[in-house]
Amino acid sequence: MTALTVRLPDDKYRRLKALAQARGMSVNRLVDEMATLMLAEFDTETRFVMRAQRGRGREAEGLALLEKASSPPLP
Repeated sequence: MTALTVRLPDDKYRRLKALAQARGMSVNRLVDEMATLMLAEFDTETRFVMRAQRGRGREAEGLALLEKASSPPLP
């Protein structure tokens, strides 16, 4: 595990500490959870961009698939 020193304005640290206390956790745990959420968001965005790049030039095919998926099922 790595130790990380972060410099924050005093008022921001006090607010983070109050938030952590309100959630029943340490500031360290709060920051760890925030980092986890941000990394998950970044990973999702990266996957979305990669898929969008693979689909370039295939817009008509994608729209046809959407149309097929939204059509009522055959009896």
